[in-house]
Amino acid sequence: MDLVFSSTRELAAAIRDRKISAVEALDAHLAEIDKQNEAVNAVVTLDREGARARAKKADEAQARGDAVGPLHGVPFTLKDTHETAGIKTTVGFPAFADYVARKDSPVVLRLKAAGGVLVGKTNVATMLGDWQSNNPLFGRTSNPWDLSRAAGGSSGGAAAALSTGMTPFEIGTDMQDSIRLPAAFCGVYGLKPTEHRVSLAGAFPDPTGAPRSVRLMSCIGPLARNVEDLALILGIIAGPDGSDTDLAPVPVEDMPEVDLKTLRIAFAPAFPGFPVAGEIRAAVESLAEQLKSAGAAVEEARLPTLDLHDDLTQGGALIGMMLEAAQPKPPEEPTPVSRWFEALTRRDQSILAWDRFFEGCDVLLCPVAMTTAFPHCEPGTPIKVDDREQSYWMLPAYGAVFNYSGHPALSMPCGQDRDGLPIGLQLVGRRWSEARLLGVARAIALLSGGFRRPRGY
Repeated sequence: MDLVFSSTRELAAAIRDRKISAVEALDAHLAEIDKQNEAVNAVVTLDREGARARAKKADEAQARGDAVGPLHGVPFTLKDTHETAGIKTTVGFPAFADYVARKDSPVVLRLKAAGGVLVGKTNVATMLGDWQSNNPLFGRTSNPWDLSRAAGGSSGGAAAALSTGMTPFEIGTDMQDSIRLPAAFCGVYGLKPTEHRVSLAGAFPDPTGAPRSVRLMSCIGPLARNVEDLALILGIIAGPDGSDTDLAPVPVEDMPEVDLKTLRIAFAPAFPGFPVAGEIRAAVESLAEQLKSAGAAVEEARLPTLDLHDDLTQGGALIGMMLEAAQPKPPEEPTPVSRWFEALTRRDQSILAWDRFFEGCDVLLCPVAMTTAFPHCEPGTPIKVDDREQSYWMLPAYGAVFNYSGHPALSMPCGQDRDGLPIGLQLVGRRWSEARLLGVARAIALLSGGFRRPRGY
């Protein structure tokens, strides 16, 4: 086995069948981190001794014949936002440089209960607030496909570690494309589930026990090198947990086998008024043609009659109100609560419009970002898209639309551009339809090509 580029499922099966030990799997990934991390700066905190102790316990448990979980002995890293007992959680923010949570978040608890061996943390944008993973504590993460370019944010360390074999899966957070954009930039898969599918409890450092303010649009989801691993991890982390009362008790179904000939696929090479690189537009159109040739019913999307630019503005306003509520001292002129309810009503209109759209198709195929990985730059610097400068703040627009609406969306690799950088495309489905969406993505992967190693890895 090529241990560091094996899938999560393959590693778990090999450990379960005693073809390898948990310690051997851990050692292989630690060696890969030692080999690759200096260049990309993806893994920022390592717990070597703790991970080794956990791996030994996993091997001892198996030797005793104890029951094993679906991740038994599998090493993994976590984005540096999840609260973890015994390991720092900093979100790249100097005030949290030495913060260690008293307990694991519910998501971390579930991964450990499934048998996973936590190895360390991966780099993020400061306070998760940018589309480059750069912060004053750990510096910046570079894209493994081209070190002069960004790995994306805020889950850039997660995506870069995954694409270079330093971890078999990751867990990102996504309020404005923060899982899908880095996944696209680094050539891996990333899933933003339906809003309120996965617990947000402990998803951000909370040294003072302050009331949780971020309750909308933010989601937690997996990143992996194939669709099957996305489905496996989602099944472990999703669902009510006794901590996050916003979670809906909707069962997580098994990923179905999907026949492309049964599908109705809408495609949108671009959204009205949203910039997109010509090669990404062409990739959407090419894949749509392939799907049509494979027997799917494929039509160019008649998108909802929404002002998507206004959706982005309204989503930003909601985020601002939530962050305002999180401040230790309220502003001199706090936003009136009536404005909050007006904003929710406006959001309802968009949610329902997309719900009606998906009555006419199984999935929407569209861009996940306006460009492939761009050169490192100061936040706010205009980004060149086909030699035209575009607003930096439009980078996550295609993904953020579905944070605002709450619909599940995933990023999947679909070839490379003329510079050899991964192109990521987005699949979006009905709310609560993750299993179906993943099944469609697995069927499409036979045409889109799936994950490929970055050059030199």
